[in-house]
Amino acid sequence: MAADYILSCESTVDLPFSYVDGRNIPVLFYSYNVDGVEYADDMLRDPAELDKFYGFIAAGKIPKTAQLNVYDYLEFFRPLLEKGDVLHIAFGTGMTNSVVNAYEAAETLRAEFPDRKLVVIDSYCSSSGYGLLVDMAADLRDEGKSLEEVEAWVRDHAKKIHHQFFTVDLQYFRRSGRMSGPAAAIATILNICPIMRLNNAGQIIAYGKVRGKKAAIAETVKMMAAHAEGGTAYDQKCFICNSNCRQDALDLKDAVEASFPALKDRIRICDIGTIIASHCGPGTVAVFFFGDERAE
Repeated sequence: MAADYILSCESTVDLPFSYVDGRNIPVLFYSYNVDGVEYADDMLRDPAELDKFYGFIAAGKIPKTAQLNVYDYLEFFRPLLEKGDVLHIAFGTGMTNSVVNAYEAAETLRAEFPDRKLVVIDSYCSSSGYGLLVDMAADLRDEGKSLEEVEAWVRDHAKKIHHQFFTVDLQYFRRSGRMSGPAAAIATILNICPIMRLNNAGQIIAYGKVRGKKAAIAETVKMMAAHAEGGTAYDQKCFICNSNCRQDALDLKDAVEASFPALKDRIRICDIGTIIASHCGPGTVAVFFFGDERAE
């Protein structure tokens, strides 16, 4: 039975557009800017676009991003409301204040569409963790849950989507000013990998560092075991994403499957999209899963 409302999201879910579109989830696209030229966050609609993006980075360019404005949301929501009620799950405020503009646009449109319901929810998530939340909400929608039921579930569970990640390439952090040159140089020489997570507010917390990719993977799997629902018996959805380092993502996948046997051949590997990669650069790998509430 088809839902009588529309579930929508933004392109920073870092899932392929073909997958999201196939699940009947309309998407509002972000964009990035290089040398005054704007490029869409393509979601692999054209795989060459991701190669172009990393070509910019290889050439020493630093892509710039901006939040979605009120007009963007008005233009996105209006045609959806002409079709039915809308439940929109937005990119988390720990990463951007775009959702504030979504709230403002929703207030304007409620007056324009008094017989429609438009609900905007802050996901408190990022990248494929945001995608995981939206994907689970789509499952509930497809099971026949009402807009109100899915809304309640998302509000209750958004902060239980874990984001564990590490980076094996600090050069972009140095070039973009997110880490000093000397600190990046020393970390590179020592083969240091920062270990990071998203906290309860959806903000990035760098809570540790290890030497080498193998240690980074081991620490990531250890933290997953500590927080996943059911521990190593975890059998729900799990996404892994990467920024131009697919082999590292495959290595993490192998390690996760070895510790979580119920996930064998069930993990989805995705590419980090251009908006998130504009901030983390190449060399970042992340795993996303459902568990206890994220800590501060």
